[in-house]
Amino acid sequence: MDDAKVVRTVAEKALAAFNCEVGEAPNGYNALFAMERTLPDLILLDVSMPTMGGVEMLTMMRSNPTLRAIPVIMLTSPADHNVLPRIAALGVSAIVTKPFTPDGLVEKVRSILELKPLKPAPRQPA
Repeated sequence: MDDAKVVRTVAEKALAAFNCEVGEAPNGYNALFAMERTLPDLILLDVSMPTMGGVEMLTMMRSNPTLRAIPVIMLTSPADHNVLPRIAALGVSAIVTKPFTPDGLVEKVRSILELKPLKPAPRQPA
């Protein structure tokens, strides 16, 4: 979840080559509702978002028995150094500093989940 559409697009494109579903939400409030319905395998979460920031959302996730075990990769900026101890204490699985490369993001995701390449679509007979 990131409020910047471009960051969400980069993350989605980075994971497009793998057999995974990518959902997105522009803020933590929308994300919490979506997560309770779908129970994702992993969350990419930005520290700074409108309505409900990433630290608040992570705090709520960790207090919810249904959501607490979901791994979280926190997306931070260099200016977020003051919240790093707090998010570490809340149990993030990894931290990615923006700007990030698609390959760097995939590497962090792979350190937490097994990513399987998409199988090519079967060829249609002519």
